[in-house]
Amino acid sequence: MTHSDDDRIADLEARLRLDDPRFAHGFGQGRPRRPREYRRGRAWLAMTLALTAVVVGAVLPQGLLLAAGLVAAACAVNLFDTSRRHRLRPPRT
Repeated sequence: MTHSDDDRIADLEARLRLDDPRFAHGFGQGRPRRPREYRRGRAWLAMTLALTAVVVGAVLPQGLLLAAGLVAAACAVNLFDTSRRHRLRPPRT
């Protein structure tokens, strides 16, 4: 490889370490982990709690709990959208 290729690879490595250190560390150890864009554990937890509130609000005649569960479910759906996170981030220079 030429010197410029080595510089590009080092630059990519530095950006990866800054952007997602957990993924970069696992990749360096030979045990890669999911990139940040594909980790949705919190989104599933939020959706489960919201849908639980909807079901409990519907079974028990609790309109406020039902409405809060619907609002929380709508907010939890946004956590699944990975492309939105990239648009909101300022570009790195």
